[in-house]
Amino acid sequence: MEDRVYVGNAGKDATMDRGWLLGHFREHGDPRHSHAVEVKWGVHPRGDQRAQWVEGEVRTALLVLISGRFRMEFPGRSVLLEELGDYVVWGQGVDHSWVAEDDSVVLTLRWPSVPGYAVPQETERTSF
Repeated sequence: MEDRVYVGNAGKDATMDRGWLLGHFREHGDPRHSHAVEVKWGVHPRGDQRAQWVEGEVRTALLVLISGRFRMEFPGRSVLLEELGDYVVWGQGVDHSWVAEDDSVVLTLRWPSVPGYAVPQETERTSF
């Protein structure tokens, strides 16, 4: 049974894979491997932003604010999450980006889990 159970800490485990805890990118046999969903524990310092917009999105996503102030950008719309539990959902075909207005922690769920959206690690985070 232990092979199918994983116990961890989101804050510690998130430092290993740019915040991603669960998804297609985990090794087969790891209980965190999934093609159905991806889960990210995002810890973002103030001023952190996505280096480039996600375009041609084929997934649906839910982002929940745990702490801080976090802004999601969509074409023609900006959404500020500032109270514990504020969240935003966007669907397939919705381009997006983000910026942490204060030190922030967010939980993101995306489905399905598909490759092809990672920003190269050396350019993923930028500051104002």
